[in-house]
Amino acid sequence: MQVRDFMIRNVITAKHSTTIKELISILETNRIGGVPVVDDKGNLVGIVSDGDIVRYLSPHKEKLYLAYYVTYIEESQKIEDVLRERMNAPVEKIMVKKNIKTLAPEDDFESAIRLISKHHFKKIPVVNGAGRVVGIISRGDIIHNLSKSIYNEETVREQ
Repeated sequence: MQVRDFMIRNVITAKHSTTIKELISILETNRIGGVPVVDDKGNLVGIVSDGDIVRYLSPHKEKLYLAYYVTYIEESQKIEDVLRERMNAPVEKIMVKKNIKTLAPEDDFESAIRLISKHHFKKIPVVNGAGRVVGIISRGDIIHNLSKSIYNEETVREQ
């Protein structure tokens, strides 16, 4: 079985200029935990997850800096201030841009399961030879296919 046989083809994406506020709406509306970030031609330029958003919007605690006999104290932030300050930032600011792991439509099921398990990913974009996002594979897709395989194997044994 190849990746193209079980990938999700209707991929929800974001642009690098999508704001954090818009991204939260996209994730919430579609009940998903992350999206590939694409350029105007649909080429993969990054990936962003709900975890990236949470880390970016997390207020920091009070910090103490000592430099050249001067002490600086940075006040702890309040969530309201962080949200006001950061919700209109572009996704480009928080997306992962380097070392993005991808699959190709012709990769096999074993490659997909190995990649997801090795890197502890929740989802992996499927990219064609031109670099365009054509699908996505999630851990749920892997589990669904494992379930189908087990069911099919049991059905064959029962016959």
